[in-house]
Amino acid sequence: MRIGLITAGVACLLMFASMPTRAAPAAQLAGSLYIATEEAAPSSMRDAGGRVVGIATDKVRAAMARAGVTYIIETLPWKRAYAAARERADACVYSTTRTPEREALFKWVGPTDSAQWVLMARADRRMAIRTLEDALPYRIGTYYGDARDDYLRSRGFTVDTAPHDLLNPQKLLLGRIDLWAASLRRESTVLEQNGWKGKIVPVFAFSRQDVFLACNRGVPDAVIARLNAAFVALERDGTLKRIERSYDRWTPAASK
Repeated sequence: MRIGLITAGVACLLMFASMPTRAAPAAQLAGSLYIATEEAAPSSMRDAGGRVVGIATDKVRAAMARAGVTYIIETLPWKRAYAAARERADACVYSTTRTPEREALFKWVGPTDSAQWVLMARADRRMAIRTLEDALPYRIGTYYGDARDDYLRSRGFTVDTAPHDLLNPQKLLLGRIDLWAASLRRESTVLEQNGWKGKIVPVFAFSRQDVFLACNRGVPDAVIARLNAAFVALERDGTLKRIERSYDRWTPAASK
């Protein structure tokens, strides 16, 4: 009887030892991708029914469908979305600026869009900024985990970091910062949509950047290759341009 109990106990220990110490995410077991993004209308946002939509979102969805990849999309604060893609082997995050510092951290799909990095100021302040170095004396608004924050901080600029980017225009108007380091798509209407037109103006564009779907290094190369091929095909057949044009008349009320 004692021998039988010992044998059974050893068998149980062997069984537990062979089990993984941490269960894989459900999406990973199903062969799907977990995709995180931030609320950044009209690139990524929730519609009235709670579905994640937007210019970059619709492009990502179209690429997933073309490549035959299943997925789920969730909106999170940017810092958490970015961390998820770094920590989960089945995860990706968009829209991510592809900087030299980040190059080896991810596998890259896209680009999903491009944007210009612009220093914005209050219209009632006269600022003669002709080079980026001219902004060194000023306090610049950025937000947590963003590439512009890293870029400016690493070059010795004084940055004031917010939890969310759209807090920066409010801080600017209140005089809590001198400049806002914004990222603006071509034909962006963010100033008009929020009632800031005429109050906030661009004073210096300091970089143009492509943004991507950045995937964890654990995502298989074959999946990355299929997704990149899908983006090429969608560009060639005009789908990406049609997605952009479909948001020409977008207003903030449309996403509520």
